[in-house]
Amino acid sequence: MPESTDITAMRLKNLLRGLASRKQIGQAVVAVESGDRSFQWIGTEGMTASGGRVAENTPFFIASIDKMYNATVILMLSEAGRLDVDDPIGAYLPPTIARGLHQIRGRDLSEEITVRHLLTHTSGLADWLEDYPKRGPSMIESILEGGDRMLTIEELAAYVGNRLEPHFPPQDLAGGRVRARYSDTNFMLVIAIIEQVTGKPLHEVHREMLYEPLGLRETWFPGPDRVTDSMPLCVRGRPLDIPLVIESVRGICSTAGDMIVFLRALMSGEVFQTRETLTVMQSNWHRFGFPLDRAALRSPGWPIEYGAGLMRFRLPRLFTPASPMPAVLGHTGSTGCWLFWCPELNVFLAGSVNEVTAGAVPFRVAPKILSILRKSSSLWR
Repeated sequence: MPESTDITAMRLKNLLRGLASRKQIGQAVVAVESGDRSFQWIGTEGMTASGGRVAENTPFFIASIDKMYNATVILMLSEAGRLDVDDPIGAYLPPTIARGLHQIRGRDLSEEITVRHLLTHTSGLADWLEDYPKRGPSMIESILEGGDRMLTIEELAAYVGNRLEPHFPPQDLAGGRVRARYSDTNFMLVIAIIEQVTGKPLHEVHREMLYEPLGLRETWFPGPDRVTDSMPLCVRGRPLDIPLVIESVRGICSTAGDMIVFLRALMSGEVFQTRETLTVMQSNWHRFGFPLDRAALRSPGWPIEYGAGLMRFRLPRLFTPASPMPAVLGHTGSTGCWLFWCPELNVFLAGSVNEVTAGAVPFRVAPKILSILRKSSSLWR
């Protein structure tokens, strides 16, 4: 017999408390919303940056979930005829950025990289944030140890091209087995392309193309003109203040509720002119490999699959033989945040712990939430 909504809410609250009580995690927000909105639940734990209680509308840094937003903008620009995702990136980026990015055994393969390669993480480009140069720390380690600073796309492109090694050549996407490797470099280039094509800074593009049309009133780019109490970004439980880095990568703050509004609009086909454009995001899934180096241990890997700016995640049946986990579509961030839609249950999941070392948390939490919801399966039909 399916459980009542009260029992479901109680189980979700217990999950939330357990999540916020983990070592090095002091705050959390968990949101669940059924497709027909008959069940909506948001729970919060912890304190904001200014010492207040985290509330349902408390914003947090959404980290790499913004890849889904930026992929959406790219495909909207493609619909409008302003770019072609199969064009080489050099068609939209100046040589100071596009050349010398991908050098293997003395050959520069940068001209072979297309916009689609960036969207699907199949370019083989090194990850400017996580990958290690031959000597010295990774960029993320340098930031955490050395402190906040501004970073330009030209600086990052030079760093990737001169100090990091590509992982594989740009893939033949019309061929057989396609290799995929998660890299933040891909989507820094996506951002640069958006700004070059539109001639506007990313925050204006987002506001005009996404936030205002969809009514996202609690989604914004941090900056001196936007002072809002938010969940503290932490590293190993200690506050991390890196506003310049976040500004450099065009980071976004949002709330669990606003994120669900965005994903609902995306999955319903409301965002694009045609349903076929959404299909581009959800077709040709490529599975990430097993993590075989230090950098890959912190990045999304097996069994996660990637479309175009969109993750598909489900645990293999081997891990859940009695009750296989249904697939979820969406994205996660390295700060322990997530935004998913489960087609089988028609339910949206969002949340965050805002902890830099908690990148794996969403992939542990989502199966537990879905297990709770399946016990109330009558809610999701």
